Amino acid sequence: MAFSETTGTSDDYEQASADQLRMFYAAKASVNTNVDPPSVPSTIGDVHADTVARHGERVAIMAISEYQGMLQSFLVGLLGARRVLEIGTFTGASAIFFANALKRNGVASTPTNGYKPIVSLDVSPKFAQTACQNFVKAGISEYVDVVVGDAHESLNELVGQTFDIVFLDADKEAYRAYYDKIIESKMLAKGGLIIADNTAFDWVTPFIDVSAPVAEDAVPLRVPYSSHPELLDMGRGLHEFNEYVRQDPRSEVVMLPLFTGISLIRLLPDN
Repeated sequence: MAFSETTGTSDDYEQASADQLRMFYAAKASVNTNVDPPSVPSTIGDVHADTVARHGERVAIMAISEYQGMLQSFLVGLLGARRVLEIGTFTGASAIFFANALKRNGVASTPTNGYKPIVSLDVSPKFAQTACQNFVKAGISEYVDVVVGDAHESLNELVGQTFDIVFLDADKEAYRAYYDKIIESKMLAKGGLIIADNTAFDWVTPFIDVSAPVAEDAVPLRVPYSSHPELLDMGRGLHEFNEYVRQDPRSEVVMLPLFTGISLIRLLPDN
């Protein structure tokens, strides 16, 4: 689906498959302009347009879509979340949705233990700079601390902090390491949620019948839409992460077959 599922045209609807039209319909049915801030931030379309202009369409698709942003915002409200950790800032779309959701929760921008309500980690100074500019335009810069550097090292610096929601959307093969670090360091608050993005990419799902850890000679399903050999390592790593979480006695997971797959992970009591 496009970045903006809420602004489709009549041509888009008429040419859509039944599943695509259902997505368009659901997205439009989720938009509420009468809440403050509105469910779709006013600058989010500009964020995507600027990302395309700066980095091209192939890179811009790494941003979450408007519908995914609304879903994640809803989860912030459902949990009554007050602090969010992002691993993967990109150009700031997800943090803007998170910040507006925190505002609707009545969360002030006052730092806690030296950090703002949202801590966002990214390895790229270029993306971080773009994101910070987008945060100013969106009026949420006082809600977000962007930390540039290796996320493993940044997480070490954050030990002792706790977050209600952790959003994984960075280097996919490191998801397991991030997940374990967050749990073992008690960084996820009681009743908190880990959201892992892209867990059912087209080059992950062909591993459906492959045991994990994936053997070197393992052969995934041969399907035409996953014919990108250079992405198989990423697919293998995400499949191994998915299997690891699925069998982890510390947590419970449900994967939603939306977008490119979203896993919602909660810790079980006493973990």
